Amino acid sequence: MLPTTMHSAEVMVTARHIAGWPEERNSLVPADCWGSAQRVVLCMPAMKRSVPVCRSLVRSWLDGQRIHDEDTRYLVLLVLSELFTNAIQYSAGPRVTCRIWTSENELHIEVHDRGGTPSVPRMRHPGPSQEHGRGLELVAKSSSRWGRRVEADHSCTVWAAVPLALGVRHGVVP
Repeated sequence: MLPTTMHSAEVMVTARHIAGWPEERNSLVPADCWGSAQRVVLCMPAMKRSVPVCRSLVRSWLDGQRIHDEDTRYLVLLVLSELFTNAIQYSAGPRVTCRIWTSENELHIEVHDRGGTPSVPRMRHPGPSQEHGRGLELVAKSSSRWGRRVEADHSCTVWAAVPLALGVRHGVVP
């Protein structure tokens, strides 16, 4: 783990960490680091096994931020899973970067792929017999807003803002 500022942390996850998860977790992230990291950046290999590892790290960060509301946590992890899975599926790049931070009333999630393909994620409306294609629709319904940015190098950032329930930050009860 590499702290980049007093309130931010960057975690570089390798394929070796993924293969040895969860045992590798302790060598990667000190248990007491998440409380002071108001922003976190997770750089991970673009492989399917990275998705549950990313969710695990974000759960720990949510714990450190004292965001315990189960509805909020469920939405954050659902949106994260969908965006991260899309980045892996549609990018030819070797790594995916996830950034998470909170503002006063929202938790922000950005997932950036390294491009390699001009494929841009778009919301589709699949028929009832189709097995795939509902991810961005779930993101749209689970977040207060979402969007995407495509860079000149064909890399793509898809982002979403999940509303924080009143009092979920820092154990405050309304």
